Amino acid sequence: MAERIDQWKGRQRGRVMSHNPRRILMTADTIGGVWSYAIDLVRGLQAYGVEVAVATMGARPTPEQRDQIGRLPNTTLFESGYKLEWMNDPWEDVARAGEWLLEIERAFGPDCIHLNGYAHAALNWRAPHLVVAHSCVLSWWEAVRGTSLPPEWSRYRQEVRRGLRAADTVVAPTRAMLSSLHTHYGNFEHGRVIPNGRSADSYSIGDKQPFILSAGRVWDKAKNVSALEAAAPGLEWPVLIAGETRHPDGGGVEGSNLKLLGSLAPETLSTLMASASIFALPARYEPFGLSILEAALSGCALVIGDIPSLRENWDGAAEFVQPDDADQLRRTLNALIEDPARRREIAKRSELRALEFMPSRMVAGYLSTYAWLLREFAGRKEQMTACAS
Repeated sequence: MAERIDQWKGRQRGRVMSHNPRRILMTADTIGGVWSYAIDLVRGLQAYGVEVAVATMGARPTPEQRDQIGRLPNTTLFESGYKLEWMNDPWEDVARAGEWLLEIERAFGPDCIHLNGYAHAALNWRAPHLVVAHSCVLSWWEAVRGTSLPPEWSRYRQEVRRGLRAADTVVAPTRAMLSSLHTHYGNFEHGRVIPNGRSADSYSIGDKQPFILSAGRVWDKAKNVSALEAAAPGLEWPVLIAGETRHPDGGGVEGSNLKLLGSLAPETLSTLMASASIFALPARYEPFGLSILEAALSGCALVIGDIPSLRENWDGAAEFVQPDDADQLRRTLNALIEDPARRREIAKRSELRALEFMPSRMVAGYLSTYAWLLREFAGRKEQMTACAS
């Protein structure tokens, strides 16, 4: 770390502070869609001269993930294997990760802290900080299990509530997700919605083939692969599932009626999406849905779960099914298989809607939020100085 600190100190000389951030410390987990989101955001910030220290948790980055970071000249990677707050018995790791993050802040001197998790918002940060709510266990549990969170998760609830209230602002990718935070954890002072984005340049529409594709963390019951498993025997086309089948804490998924492809490199998955005619994700819980956006940019007709967040993003541009109704899912998929004109119409609507969720829109939203944080922070410092004098 010492060599990196010397490099940063050299660049920091002569630096002029403004309401436009020049350095951001960002946390990211390496397990799910947060990684893709972080890469897209960091890449977009590069055009504005923003340096980013990316601190990873959950698992060590893969060689491919390290390569992705290595291609971003505005980025320095800090790796760790600390557990995430939703994992089994994480709190000792969460505490150690907090000390590690504060050390990085002291060395890097960021203008803003961008946290893609909750608990660390309650740390004694020097810089203003925001929390981005990509998902949470309470809303996941309610949507997937249909019951209240059991007592063993009370520590998680307390830590998330404390983090939300400590954050200078809270960002969510949909209004539905922001609303669920208020419902489950009570009110917090500032919140705003910034939709995620994916670049159309990374996806293409190929020669569509007769198969149905789904993608995501297969082990996550929120993705509802079991509905596709139940519907598959009555479908005229095969169902291919791309994504990790093994849970980080152990256990996994097997699908006798599905073709499980496992984790695929982004380039391999985008090629597969370009060929897929239909993308199906009958999700019970999906705060935004990056895989859905990627499939739409690839010209797939979307068949997705009828839940508030997906209605918010895709109403009028997808076919919706009740997550618990495998028969409806089967009928909807077969209807699209048998009606190529309808399938092409839905695919075109999906593609046009997807073009509204570009990285440039996401980056502009975060730059505006960072600038707001810096103005608020500067205003508080002026008030404190005035009171002291």
